[in-house]
Amino acid sequence: MNQSYIINQLAEEREKYFHAVAPPIIQTSNFAYPTVDEFMFAIQNEKDEHIYTRGNNPTVDMLCQKMAALEGAEDCLMVGSGAAAITNAVMSQVNAGDHIICVQNPYSWANHLMTKILPRFDVHTTFIDGTKIENFQQAYTSKTKLIYLESPVSWTFELQNLAEIAEFSKKRGITTVIDNSYCTALCQKPIDFGIDIVIYSATKYYNGHSDVVAGAICSSKEIITQIFHNEYMTFGNILAPQNAWLMLRSLRTLPIRLKQSSESTIEIMKYLYKSPKIEKIWYPFHENNPQLDLAHQQMKMPMGMFTVALKNRNMSAIKKFCKSLQNFLIAVSWGGHESLIMPKCAFVQENDPQVNMIRFYIGLEETSYILEDLDRNLSIL
Repeated sequence: MNQSYIINQLAEEREKYFHAVAPPIIQTSNFAYPTVDEFMFAIQNEKDEHIYTRGNNPTVDMLCQKMAALEGAEDCLMVGSGAAAITNAVMSQVNAGDHIICVQNPYSWANHLMTKILPRFDVHTTFIDGTKIENFQQAYTSKTKLIYLESPVSWTFELQNLAEIAEFSKKRGITTVIDNSYCTALCQKPIDFGIDIVIYSATKYYNGHSDVVAGAICSSKEIITQIFHNEYMTFGNILAPQNAWLMLRSLRTLPIRLKQSSESTIEIMKYLYKSPKIEKIWYPFHENNPQLDLAHQQMKMPMGMFTVALKNRNMSAIKKFCKSLQNFLIAVSWGGHESLIMPKCAFVQENDPQVNMIRFYIGLEETSYILEDLDRNLSIL
Protein backbone atom coordinates (compact mmCIF):
# COMPACT_ATOMS: atom_id res chain seq x y z
CA MET A 1 0.00 0.00 0.00
CA ASN A 2 1.39 3.39 -0.99
CA GLN A 3 2.71 5.47 1.91
CA SER A 4 1.20 8.73 0.63
CA TYR A 5 -2.18 7.03 0.21
CA ILE A 6 -2.04 5.71 3.79
CA ILE A 7 -1.18 9.09 5.26
CA ASN A 8 -3.59 11.20 3.21
CA GLN A 9 -6.52 8.98 2.24
CA LEU A 10 -6.78 5.61 4.00
CA ALA A 11 -9.89 5.35 6.24
CA GLU A 12 -10.98 8.90 5.42
CA GLU A 13 -14.58 8.43 4.31
CA ARG A 14 -15.20 12.11 3.59
CA GLU A 15 -18.70 11.58 2.28
CA LYS A 16 -19.67 10.74 5.89
CA TYR A 17 -18.53 14.13 7.18
CA PHE A 18 -19.52 16.76 4.61
CA HIS A 19 -16.48 16.08 2.37
CA ALA A 20 -14.24 17.91 4.84
CA VAL A 21 -10.54 17.58 4.02
CA ALA A 22 -9.58 17.37 7.70
CA PRO A 23 -11.38 14.54 9.50
CA PRO A 24 -13.66 15.40 12.42
CA ILE A 25 -13.13 14.79 16.12
CA ILE A 26 -15.90 12.48 17.29
CA GLN A 27 -15.81 13.87 20.82
CA THR A 28 -18.28 11.58 22.52
CA SER A 29 -18.09 9.04 25.31
CA ASN A 30 -21.19 7.11 24.26
CA PHE A 31 -22.95 5.83 21.12
CA ALA A 32 -26.71 5.24 20.86
CA TYR A 33 -28.62 2.64 18.80
CA PRO A 34 -32.17 2.87 17.43
CA THR A 35 -33.10 -0.75 18.16
CA VAL A 36 -32.25 -3.40 20.72
CA ASP A 37 -31.11 -5.79 17.97
CA GLU A 38 -28.59 -3.27 16.60
CA PHE A 39 -27.42 -2.57 20.15
CA MET A 40 -26.97 -6.30 20.81
CA PHE A 41 -24.97 -6.74 17.61
CA ALA A 42 -22.66 -3.87 18.56
CA ILE A 43 -22.08 -5.33 22.03
CA GLN A 44 -21.25 -8.72 20.54
CA ASN A 45 -18.75 -7.10 18.14
CA GLU A 46 -17.28 -4.39 20.32
CA LYS A 47 -13.82 -4.53 18.72
CA ASP A 48 -15.28 -3.34 15.40
CA GLU A 49 -18.39 -1.44 16.46
CA HIS A 50 -18.87 1.76 18.47
CA ILE A 51 -20.43 1.50 21.92
CA TYR A 52 -18.26 3.44 24.32
CA THR A 53 -15.12 5.43 23.55
CA ARG A 54 -13.13 3.49 26.14
CA GLY A 55 -13.25 0.66 23.61
CA ASN A 56 -13.65 2.12 20.14
CA ASN A 57 -14.04 5.60 18.69
CA PRO A 58 -14.22 6.61 14.99
CA THR A 59 -11.44 9.20 15.18
CA VAL A 60 -9.14 6.85 17.08
CA ASP A 61 -10.05 4.00 14.72
CA MET A 62 -9.02 6.06 11.70
CA LEU A 63 -5.62 6.59 13.28
CA CYS A 64 -5.33 2.88 14.13
CA GLN A 65 -5.94 1.92 10.51
CA LYS A 66 -3.26 4.31 9.27
CA MET A 67 -0.72 3.21 11.86
CA ALA A 68 -1.28 -0.49 11.09
CA ALA A 69 -0.95 0.10 7.35
CA LEU A 70 2.27 2.11 7.73
CA GLU A 71 3.70 -0.71 9.83
CA GLY A 72 2.60 -3.47 7.48
CA ALA A 73 0.59 -4.94 10.36
CA GLU A 74 -2.91 -6.37 10.30
CA ASP A 75 -4.18 -4.23 13.16
CA CYS A 76 -3.26 -1.58 15.72
CA LEU A 77 -4.38 -0.30 19.10
CA MET A 78 -3.69 3.29 20.14
CA VAL A 79 -3.19 3.85 23.86
CA GLY A 80 -2.52 6.80 26.15
CA SER A 81 1.30 6.59 26.28
CA GLY A 82 4.32 4.59 25.22
CA ALA A 83 4.44 3.11 28.71
CA ALA A 84 0.86 1.90 28.25
CA ALA A 85 1.84 0.26 24.95
CA ILE A 86 4.70 -1.56 26.71
CA THR A 87 2.52 -2.69 29.60
CA ASN A 88 -0.40 -3.89 27.47
CA ALA A 89 1.84 -5.73 25.01
CA VAL A 90 4.10 -7.43 27.54
CA MET A 91 1.43 -8.39 30.06
CA SER A 92 -0.77 -9.85 27.32
CA GLN A 93 1.89 -12.45 26.53
CA VAL A 94 2.98 -13.75 29.95
CA ASN A 95 1.53 -15.67 32.89
CA ALA A 96 2.79 -16.49 36.37
CA GLY A 97 5.96 -18.57 36.17
CA ASP A 98 6.97 -17.33 32.72
CA HIS A 99 10.37 -15.97 31.75
CA ILE A 100 11.30 -12.93 29.62
CA ILE A 101 14.56 -12.19 27.80
CA CYS A 102 15.16 -8.46 27.44
CA VAL A 103 17.97 -6.39 25.95
CA GLN A 104 20.15 -4.46 28.39
CA ASN A 105 19.28 -0.88 29.26
CA PRO A 106 15.78 -0.66 27.76
CA TYR A 107 13.55 2.37 28.23
CA SER A 108 13.29 3.12 31.96
CA TRP A 109 9.62 2.21 32.38
CA ALA A 110 10.05 -1.04 30.47
CA ASN A 111 12.86 -1.82 32.90
CA HIS A 112 10.62 -0.86 35.84
CA LEU A 113 7.85 -3.16 34.59
CA MET A 114 10.22 -6.12 34.33
CA THR A 115 12.21 -5.55 37.51
CA LYS A 116 9.57 -4.15 39.91
CA ILE A 117 6.06 -5.05 38.74
CA LEU A 118 6.18 -8.42 36.98
CA PRO A 119 8.25 -10.21 39.67
CA ARG A 120 5.30 -9.64 42.02
CA PHE A 121 3.39 -12.05 39.75
CA ASP A 122 6.24 -14.57 39.42
CA VAL A 123 7.34 -13.36 35.97
CA HIS A 124 11.10 -12.90 35.82
CA THR A 125 13.42 -11.31 33.28
CA THR A 126 16.99 -11.97 32.14
CA PHE A 127 18.73 -8.89 30.69
CA ILE A 128 21.33 -9.57 28.01
CA ASP A 129 23.62 -7.91 25.49
CA GLY A 130 21.33 -8.10 22.47
CA THR A 131 24.02 -7.65 19.84
CA LYS A 132 24.75 -11.40 19.62
CA ILE A 133 22.24 -14.17 18.95
CA GLU A 134 24.32 -16.47 21.18
CA ASN A 135 23.26 -14.43 24.20
CA PHE A 136 19.58 -15.11 23.46
CA GLN A 137 20.33 -18.80 23.04
CA GLN A 138 22.16 -18.95 26.36
CA ALA A 139 19.44 -17.03 28.24
CA TYR A 140 16.63 -19.22 26.88
CA THR A 141 14.86 -21.64 29.21
CA SER A 142 11.80 -23.85 28.85
CA LYS A 143 9.85 -21.08 30.64
CA THR A 144 10.81 -18.32 28.18
CA LYS A 145 7.66 -16.91 26.61
CA LEU A 146 8.70 -13.42 25.51
CA ILE A 147 11.72 -11.65 24.01
CA TYR A 148 11.69 -7.87 24.42
CA LEU A 149 13.78 -5.80 22.00
CA GLU A 150 14.63 -2.13 21.50
CA SER A 151 16.63 -1.64 18.32
CA PRO A 152 18.43 0.64 18.56
CA VAL A 153 18.59 1.16 22.33
CA SER A 154 17.96 4.83 23.01
CA TRP A 155 21.19 5.96 24.74
CA THR A 156 24.02 3.96 23.19
CA PHE A 157 22.15 2.69 20.11
CA GLU A 158 23.12 -0.97 20.04
CA LEU A 159 21.16 -2.91 17.42
CA GLN A 160 19.73 -6.40 17.47
CA ASN A 161 19.62 -8.65 14.41
CA LEU A 162 15.84 -8.83 14.07
CA ALA A 163 15.68 -11.59 11.46
CA GLU A 164 17.96 -13.91 13.47
CA ILE A 165 16.05 -13.30 16.69
CA ALA A 166 12.67 -13.81 15.00
CA GLU A 167 13.81 -17.12 13.50
CA PHE A 168 15.17 -18.28 16.86
CA SER A 169 11.93 -17.30 18.64
CA LYS A 170 9.47 -18.81 16.19
CA LYS A 171 11.15 -22.22 16.41
CA ARG A 172 10.54 -22.18 20.17
CA GLY A 173 7.07 -20.60 20.26
CA ILE A 174 8.35 -17.37 21.85
CA THR A 175 6.58 -14.07 21.19
CA THR A 176 8.82 -11.17 20.14
CA VAL A 177 8.06 -7.55 21.06
CA ILE A 178 10.08 -4.54 19.89
CA ASP A 179 10.00 -0.90 20.88
CA ASN A 180 10.53 0.75 17.48
CA SER A 181 10.13 4.34 18.69
CA TYR A 182 13.58 5.44 17.52
CA CYS A 183 12.89 4.45 13.92
CA THR A 184 9.19 4.62 13.04
CA ALA A 185 7.86 2.39 10.27
CA LEU A 186 9.31 4.75 7.68
CA CYS A 187 12.81 3.78 8.79
CA GLN A 188 12.41 0.19 10.02
CA LYS A 189 9.60 -2.35 9.72
CA PRO A 190 10.24 -5.11 12.26
CA ILE A 191 7.25 -7.15 11.07
CA ASP A 192 9.04 -7.61 7.74
CA PHE A 193 11.83 -9.34 9.70
CA GLY A 194 9.39 -11.64 11.53
CA ILE A 195 8.84 -9.72 14.80
CA ASP A 196 5.39 -10.36 16.31
CA ILE A 197 4.46 -7.13 18.11
CA VAL A 198 5.75 -3.61 17.39
CA ILE A 199 5.16 -0.89 19.97
CA TYR A 200 5.73 2.85 19.96
CA SER A 201 5.88 5.88 22.07
CA ALA A 202 3.85 7.72 19.43
CA THR A 203 4.54 10.86 21.45
CA LYS A 204 7.84 11.00 19.56
CA TYR A 205 8.13 11.19 15.77
CA TYR A 206 4.58 10.14 14.95
CA ASN A 207 3.07 13.08 16.78
CA GLY A 208 6.10 15.29 16.30
CA HIS A 209 4.75 18.51 17.82
CA SER A 210 5.34 17.92 21.55
CA ASP A 211 1.65 18.33 22.33
CA VAL A 212 0.34 14.75 22.58
CA VAL A 213 1.32 11.74 24.70
CA ALA A 214 0.37 8.49 22.97
CA GLY A 215 1.36 4.89 22.37
CA ALA A 216 0.74 2.31 19.65
CA ILE A 217 0.65 -1.50 19.50
CA CYS A 218 0.84 -3.07 16.03
CA SER A 219 0.50 -6.78 15.35
CA SER A 220 -1.67 -9.50 13.85
CA LYS A 221 -5.44 -9.32 14.04
CA GLU A 222 -5.42 -12.28 16.45
CA ILE A 223 -2.96 -10.71 18.91
CA ILE A 224 -4.55 -7.25 18.79
CA THR A 225 -8.04 -8.72 19.34
CA GLN A 226 -6.73 -10.69 22.33
CA ILE A 227 -5.19 -7.55 23.84
CA PHE A 228 -8.34 -5.51 23.13
CA HIS A 229 -10.67 -7.86 25.02
CA ASN A 230 -8.31 -8.26 27.97
CA GLU A 231 -5.58 -5.78 28.92
CA TYR A 232 -6.80 -2.86 26.78
CA MET A 233 -10.41 -2.88 27.99
CA THR A 234 -9.40 -3.69 31.58
CA PHE A 235 -6.60 -1.16 32.10
CA GLY A 236 -8.51 1.61 30.35
CA ASN A 237 -5.48 3.60 29.23
CA ILE A 238 -7.06 4.82 26.01
CA LEU A 239 -6.13 7.60 23.60
CA ALA A 240 -8.64 10.47 23.65
CA PRO A 241 -10.31 11.45 20.34
CA GLN A 242 -8.83 14.97 20.51
CA ASN A 243 -5.31 13.51 20.73
CA ALA A 244 -6.00 11.02 17.94
CA TRP A 245 -7.10 13.92 15.75
CA LEU A 246 -3.89 15.82 16.51
CA MET A 247 -1.91 12.74 15.52
CA LEU A 248 -3.83 12.42 12.25
CA ARG A 249 -2.72 15.98 11.58
CA SER A 250 0.86 15.07 12.42
CA LEU A 251 1.00 12.07 10.09
CA ARG A 252 0.49 14.41 7.11
CA THR A 253 3.98 15.84 7.59
CA LEU A 254 5.78 12.78 9.00
CA PRO A 255 7.92 11.97 5.91
CA ILE A 256 9.16 15.51 5.41
CA ARG A 257 9.84 15.99 9.14
CA LEU A 258 11.91 12.80 9.29
CA LYS A 259 13.82 13.82 6.17
CA GLN A 260 14.70 17.25 7.57
CA SER A 261 15.79 15.90 10.96
CA SER A 262 17.85 13.10 9.42
CA GLU A 263 19.64 15.31 6.90
CA SER A 264 20.50 17.87 9.56
CA THR A 265 21.78 15.14 11.87
CA ILE A 266 24.20 13.84 9.25
CA GLU A 267 25.66 17.32 8.76
CA ILE A 268 25.97 17.87 12.50
CA MET A 269 27.57 14.45 12.90
CA LYS A 270 30.28 15.40 10.39
CA TYR A 271 31.02 18.53 12.40
CA LEU A 272 31.13 16.77 15.78
CA TYR A 273 33.28 13.95 14.46
CA LYS A 274 36.04 16.50 13.78
CA SER A 275 35.66 18.35 17.09
CA PRO A 276 38.58 18.03 19.54
CA LYS A 277 36.04 18.41 22.38
CA ILE A 278 34.26 15.13 21.64
CA GLU A 279 35.54 11.81 22.99
CA LYS A 280 33.02 9.45 21.40
CA ILE A 281 29.81 9.41 19.36
CA TRP A 282 27.07 6.77 19.48
CA TYR A 283 24.88 6.73 16.37
CA PRO A 284 23.68 3.81 14.21
CA PHE A 285 24.93 5.42 10.99
CA HIS A 286 28.23 6.69 12.41
CA GLU A 287 31.11 5.42 10.28
CA ASN A 288 32.83 3.92 13.35
CA ASN A 289 29.77 1.98 14.51
CA PRO A 290 30.76 -1.72 14.56
CA GLN A 291 27.15 -2.55 13.61
CA LEU A 292 27.03 -0.16 10.64
CA ASP A 293 26.34 -2.95 8.12
CA LEU A 294 23.42 -4.19 10.22
CA ALA A 295 22.07 -0.64 10.47
CA HIS A 296 22.04 -0.39 6.67
CA GLN A 297 20.36 -3.81 6.41
CA GLN A 298 17.54 -3.05 8.85
CA MET A 299 17.10 0.72 8.73
CA LYS A 300 16.10 2.60 5.60
CA MET A 301 17.42 6.00 6.68
CA PRO A 302 19.40 7.75 9.42
CA MET A 303 17.36 9.29 12.22
CA GLY A 304 17.69 12.36 14.39
CA MET A 305 19.05 11.22 17.76
CA PHE A 306 22.59 10.40 18.92
CA THR A 307 24.77 10.53 22.02
CA VAL A 308 28.16 12.13 22.51
CA ALA A 309 30.74 11.79 25.27
CA LEU A 310 32.61 15.00 26.01
CA LYS A 311 36.31 14.86 26.76
CA ASN A 312 35.69 17.21 29.69
CA ARG A 313 34.32 15.09 32.55
CA ASN A 314 33.86 17.94 35.02
CA MET A 315 30.19 18.11 36.01
CA SER A 316 30.21 21.88 36.49
CA ALA A 317 31.68 22.40 33.03
CA ILE A 318 29.13 20.04 31.50
CA LYS A 319 26.25 21.84 33.20
CA LYS A 320 27.61 25.19 32.00
CA PHE A 321 27.87 23.90 28.44
CA CYS A 322 24.29 22.61 28.49
CA LYS A 323 22.97 25.87 29.91
CA SER A 324 24.92 27.92 27.37
CA LEU A 325 23.35 26.20 24.35
CA GLN A 326 20.70 28.63 23.16
CA ASN A 327 19.08 26.57 20.42
CA PHE A 328 18.60 23.32 22.37
CA LEU A 329 16.09 22.70 25.13
CA ILE A 330 17.07 20.53 28.10
CA ALA A 331 14.31 17.92 28.20
CA VAL A 332 13.37 14.26 27.88
CA SER A 333 11.72 12.69 24.82
CA TRP A 334 12.47 13.44 21.16
CA GLY A 335 10.84 13.54 17.75
CA GLY A 336 9.32 17.03 17.92
CA HIS A 337 10.08 20.19 15.97
CA GLU A 338 12.54 21.39 18.62
CA SER A 339 16.14 20.29 19.15
CA LEU A 340 16.82 18.78 22.58
CA ILE A 341 19.63 17.66 24.84
CA MET A 342 19.41 15.26 27.75
CA PRO A 343 22.62 15.30 29.84
CA LYS A 344 23.47 12.09 31.68
CA CYS A 345 24.81 14.16 34.58
CA ALA A 346 21.18 14.87 35.53
CA PHE A 347 20.79 11.19 36.44
CA VAL A 348 24.19 10.09 37.81
CA GLN A 349 26.77 11.12 40.40
CA GLU A 350 29.83 13.18 39.50
CA ASN A 351 32.19 10.19 39.60
CA ASP A 352 30.01 8.03 37.36
CA PRO A 353 31.81 6.90 34.18
CA GLN A 354 28.86 8.11 32.07
CA VAL A 355 28.75 11.62 33.53
CA ASN A 356 30.14 13.14 30.31
CA MET A 357 27.42 11.70 28.05
CA ILE A 358 24.82 13.96 26.42
CA ARG A 359 21.98 12.71 24.24
CA PHE A 360 21.10 15.03 21.35
CA TYR A 361 17.93 15.15 19.28
CA ILE A 362 18.01 17.31 16.17
CA GLY A 363 14.73 18.99 15.32
CA LEU A 364 13.53 20.98 12.33
CA GLU A 365 15.58 24.13 12.70
CA GLU A 366 17.99 25.14 9.94
CA THR A 367 21.22 23.18 10.21
CA SER A 368 23.36 26.32 10.25
CA TYR A 369 21.38 27.62 13.21
CA ILE A 370 22.23 24.50 15.23
CA LEU A 371 25.86 24.31 14.10
CA GLU A 372 26.54 27.92 15.06
CA ASP A 373 25.22 27.23 18.57
CA LEU A 374 27.38 24.11 18.96
CA ASP A 375 30.49 25.81 17.59
CA ARG A 376 30.06 28.79 19.89
CA ASN A 377 29.60 26.72 23.05
CA LEU A 378 31.89 23.74 22.53
CA SER A 379 34.71 26.26 22.76
CA ILE A 380 33.96 26.88 26.44
CA LEU A 381 34.73 23.24 27.38
